Amino acid sequence: MTETDERRPMIEALGLSKFYGPFAAARDVQFSVLQGELVAFLGPNGAGKSTTMKMLTGYIAPSEGEARIAGCNMMTQRIEGSRHLGYLPESGPLYMEMTPSGMLDFFAEARGLSGPAKRDRIEAVVEICDLSSVMYKSISKLSKGFKQRVGMSQALLHDPDVLILDEPTAGLDPNQIRGVRKTMRKLAETKTILLSTHILQEVEAMANRVIMINEGRLVYDGDVDGLRVRGDNDLDEAFYKLTHSDDHAAT
Repeated sequence: MTETDERRPMIEALGLSKFYGPFAAARDVQFSVLQGELVAFLGPNGAGKSTTMKMLTGYIAPSEGEARIAGCNMMTQRIEGSRHLGYLPESGPLYMEMTPSGMLDFFAEARGLSGPAKRDRIEAVVEICDLSSVMYKSISKLSKGFKQRVGMSQALLHDPDVLILDEPTAGLDPNQIRGVRKTMRKLAETKTILLSTHILQEVEAMANRVIMINEGRLVYDGDVDGLRVRGDNDLDEAFYKLTHSDDHAAT
């Protein structure tokens, strides 16, 4: 048995579909992310990335199929599955009138943390997300980069095994993106991560595997080198071919 074989699936999309009347936001999406993987989830705007991630997290119910986090069915075992999951939507849940210190204290109590355990976890996420310089500033006054870090910190507060992150670098400047990438690499040492993005540089900088979706269907699942071959060593060209072809056969 290989090392890969020994790692269990931590994120599973098992034939996920979501229909809104005749419109299919996602159709028969099937993949798994193994323990310890950092996987980039690619696709153009409107491809179905956010819909798929919301089904995976239990935020919306699939019309067909099943979503599993750490083996838990996110429709029938959502509370148990959520214990393993940290989710950062594209617009993270921030309370602008709070400080990062106050918000983390609020979320920690909502997660059932108290006493030394609460203090230790808050200290840990502040260090991971490098928030010490802004802990007592109003979140409304923070840069977008720091707001992203605050959102990340609440997703990490309960020390989840799995992270699902929807466009964590969207709208950030190059220096802010660099900071988020540094945080991602640190987290990838101990977490399983599915990272949604349409920025191809994120793939090269962080991911060891790529899943691509277009028009609600899976069109690629493989490593970065395989994607380069499809674009004659050009990721932009590979992305174009996979999202503008009439033949979207997954590999």
